[in-house]
Amino acid sequence: MSQLLLPATIVVWSVITTPTSAFAPAHLFSPTGSSSSTTQLAFFNFGGDNDAKKAAVAEEEEKTEEKPAEPEEDKDPVEKIFEFFFGKPEEEPFGLKRFGSERFPEQYPATVDEWAEPLEGDDKDVAYLRPLLKGTNFEFRNLQLTYDANRNGWDAYKFHQAVDRQGAALVVCTTSDGLKCGGYNPKGWVGYGEARGSIAAFLWREDKGLFGVGGSESGFVKLRKVGGAGLAQLDNPENGPSFGADSLIIPLGKSDPKMARSKLGSYYERFPDGSNSLFGKPQVQLRDLKVYHGVYEEGEYIPFTDAEPFALY
Repeated sequence: MSQLLLPATIVVWSVITTPTSAFAPAHLFSPTGSSSSTTQLAFFNFGGDNDAKKAAVAEEEEKTEEKPAEPEEDKDPVEKIFEFFFGKPEEEPFGLKRFGSERFPEQYPATVDEWAEPLEGDDKDVAYLRPLLKGTNFEFRNLQLTYDANRNGWDAYKFHQAVDRQGAALVVCTTSDGLKCGGYNPKGWVGYGEARGSIAAFLWREDKGLFGVGGSESGFVKLRKVGGAGLAQLDNPENGPSFGADSLIIPLGKSDPKMARSKLGSYYERFPDGSNSLFGKPQVQLRDLKVYHGVYEEGEYIPFTDAEPFALY
């Protein structure tokens, strides 16, 4: 019996060890051979016309040659590793928009060398301030005056009564010498005594030709938040606007309600020439103080109108 099985065993072993190319046309295994589509056209067509197979292979190779190579992007090693395992990232995965400065501008430091375009509906005062709002959530939103110290009162209580839970705000003050300056508070006020943080906050003042940055086109100089996002605004109910612990403080205290002080460097950057006061001196008297908020439709969501007990930004 073993003598009868031996020839069959030899035949089977020969089949297993014989190169695959012995059973298929040589062009299927050549280095220049076509891809899986070629296999579908010719590999299983054992009894077909050999000329037809060659024509199909040539057609596939011609399509491959005609396809222009995509330009290689300059990618960092992390991106290359990600694409190796997961493929190229989608533009809108699961229909979700990607994170970026155009969609979420206030997750980035304030821009200091670009200026917003005029917006239809702005009155004279807002049109003057509009260039400051480039890269903010107000860039394409109309503004309204919500607090005017000369109208509402030079008082911290009346200040918070007018501005709390209104969202982001632009502060505008004029010194007794006529200098206009202020700050942008992306997180607004709620009057809970919080330190509200935002890397997008900034201070500003008119450029009187004293500084070489930013003023040539807009007439303003903007000063970014430094030292991280924290303490962009101290939201104490007994005080008025407080940018940082000392950068622009307007207490609206009963004994001296029009006093304002400024010391730059710890929370907001200094001027290009190294000056460390928004006013050019440590303390001034104001002749007006105004706050502008965004105009929202009825029922429209207004960001940052409540406490942020666990905010890390």
